[in-house]
Amino acid sequence: MRRLLLQAAHIVARQKHGYLPAQFRRIAARRGKKRAGMAVAHSILVIIYHLLTDEVPYEEKGETFFEERDREMTEKRLIRQLERLGHHVTLQPLAPAG
Repeated sequence: MRRLLLQAAHIVARQKHGYLPAQFRRIAARRGKKRAGMAVAHSILVIIYHLLTDEVPYEEKGETFFEERDREMTEKRLIRQLERLGHHVTLQPLAPAG
């Protein structure tokens, strides 16, 4: 089972778009390809488990999932820091350029 999951993880890693390839690239940059392969294999196993227990179809999170999550976390962290310094913070999106 472990070998099959690792093979699937390395096949997924060769793809260009999607959540799992993005996860592989993100982890491989920090920890190396072997650990990234094991992490993606674990993610595949968790996805299979939830698909079988919850009986729901797989929904791709997309390759921008990590970028969006990091952006939201950075916004929250910076707002908390400013509020600790005694500032009142309200966020308003910038008008589109052009």
